[in-house]
Amino acid sequence: MNTTSPVALVTGAGTGIGRAVALTLLKAGYRVVLAGRRIGPLTEVAQASGTVSAYPFCVDVGQPESVDALFAMIKDTFGRLDVLFNNAGVGAPKVNFEDISFAQWQTVVDANLTGSFLCAQGAFRLMKNQTPQGGRIINNGSISAHAPRPNSAPYTSTKHAITGLTKSISLDGRKYNIACGQIDIGNALTELSARMSTGVLQAHGEVAVEPMMDVQQVADAVLHMAQLPLSTNVQFMTIMATNMPFVGRG
Repeated sequence: MNTTSPVALVTGAGTGIGRAVALTLLKAGYRVVLAGRRIGPLTEVAQASGTVSAYPFCVDVGQPESVDALFAMIKDTFGRLDVLFNNAGVGAPKVNFEDISFAQWQTVVDANLTGSFLCAQGAFRLMKNQTPQGGRIINNGSISAHAPRPNSAPYTSTKHAITGLTKSISLDGRKYNIACGQIDIGNALTELSARMSTGVLQAHGEVAVEPMMDVQQVADAVLHMAQLPLSTNVQFMTIMATNMPFVGRG
């Protein structure tokens, strides 16, 4: 392990996009903190990496005390943080808008929006005060930051809000050499999204199979954003399966 290599934090690192990004960063030579709710998947990712540069850590990103403990560990272990990939998130059950419960709404807001805010704030504070100063925050916005799917109000609302959070961090971070960008991902094939390959409810009420892309393409895009010099920033990137129903009328 190279103790001078850059340090990255990936939330939601145990599965899906977070797992792919974490493994790609590790392969590129980063020391990576693998954050998530369950230690089992995080440990599996660390083992799959074949390195000693992965650091699993259990966290509930929607709880301030849990996030504080995460960043205390990062500061004590590494003394700095170079990249945060703000990826942890959940969806709500696909029910009619009028049937969404407050508990379902709050669960999504806590994980997707409050969690992204708390982790970004923890990273911002560390990046502001470290030497050399600065770092990069990359938020996972999703295609839902642009357009909703049917019956997705909690998820879509939080992802639209992530865009405002990204812009605010980007502006407020300038004086501290902190860059913030957003990657909006559409139809990356993971174990969590495999159901989409068998059919997804469309706006006109019918179910249709949608094209998918290899999740490694997403991980490579995040790596590209992460490796840019802090004088350069990808403010927003949309990466998607070329023929997915997003642009135009689908």
